[in-house]
Amino acid sequence: MRFPRYRAWTWAWAAAVFAVAVSLAVVVLGGLGADTSTIKGAGAAVISLDPYALGKEGTSRSNKQGAFHSLYGSSSSTGLLMAWSGGVSRVIDVIEQSDGSVLRADATGVTGCSRFGKGAFVAGAFDQRIALTMPVESGSAGTGVFRGIPGESGAQPLSSAYSEQPWLGDAFGSFTGSPATLPVDTHEIVGLVAPRGLLVMENPHVDWLGARSGSVAALGGAEVYKALGAGGDISYWSDVQDGTHCAARPEWRTPLQQNIQKFLLKSGSSSGVFRISPAKSGDLSAWRDWQTPSLADGGTSGGGTGGDTGGDTGGGPGTPGDYCTATYRTVDSWSGGFQGEVTVRNDGSGALDGWTVGMTLASGQSISSLWNGRNTGTGGAVTVRNTDWNGSLAPGSTTTFGFTATGSSSTVPTTLTCDRP
Repeated sequence: MRFPRYRAWTWAWAAAVFAVAVSLAVVVLGGLGADTSTIKGAGAAVISLDPYALGKEGTSRSNKQGAFHSLYGSSSSTGLLMAWSGGVSRVIDVIEQSDGSVLRADATGVTGCSRFGKGAFVAGAFDQRIALTMPVESGSAGTGVFRGIPGESGAQPLSSAYSEQPWLGDAFGSFTGSPATLPVDTHEIVGLVAPRGLLVMENPHVDWLGARSGSVAALGGAEVYKALGAGGDISYWSDVQDGTHCAARPEWRTPLQQNIQKFLLKSGSSSGVFRISPAKSGDLSAWRDWQTPSLADGGTSGGGTGGDTGGDTGGGPGTPGDYCTATYRTVDSWSGGFQGEVTVRNDGSGALDGWTVGMTLASGQSISSLWNGRNTGTGGAVTVRNTDWNGSLAPGSTTTFGFTATGSSSTVPTTLTCDRP
């Protein structure tokens, strides 16, 4: 999305901040975002952008100020997040119109934390030239689904987020008390980023940030990625030990490096990972009444990319595969835990109306969070049943459910079976 160019000061200012000898860069809003030492160590430059020069806080909605509102008027109904996003786009304009000898427009990322995480999220959604979007602890008016915030204990209310600062557009005011009447929600903003790189980092230790609603948005948006055949291009990480707001966390160092390598350096192939804190694990099935279509050429419903495969497959009673089969793969692993995914395929000649997968976890393994299914048991023999929206499968079609678990990933789940309910 493009805005009319800011005045000539943009060029003079940009020439100064681009005095670097690398071809990729990450725009950091307000000096807060993903760890800049890790960004630089991965080979990217850091462009520090002052959001308040674009849209000031502490102003009334009838007297908005900053470079954006100098162009569009102080009474513009546009919120600060779009004003900040417009500034990121102007930075990329300058990169795009250069000869590429210093920076490349197709190797640009954006990040921010807290209110600036909200801005980074919007920037990534509305400028398709951004290759990697990295919102950190963005809270209400950020990644968290609007419909989930009112039911999440301790989360900043939408009315508070709307009135604290003019972050959101003026029109949102009529929805603060009735988010269910919104025609869209933030999982669709996640979908606007797809299929480009997205790494969402959240803090489950501060209730005000509404991390459970954030996990729902990420899980819902991940289905858009899967539909596009890009399921491995989104990562979500809220499973962290330290609760300090906007801290540089060791848990995020490796995924940050991997995402920069994959989407900015174009030299990595790591698959996206979901590390959801058990304390703030959202349930997508409580919100979803639709199935994921296949939009990619040659793709399959619920597909994804990356990860090592392994484990057993099995069918229902009688000949294996009469009804369905279940196939397991390890998506990612780390010290003390791993992420798994099970693909359910209808192998019958008729439509499948509901499915049940059985699997046995190794000793010491325990499921901490599970999505796109309903599980009975967390360790040993576990049964997973379909949700309301992914139980009906046409012949040959597939769906998936995923989970994170504690314990070693060296032994994959065994005795996988798939049957009708």
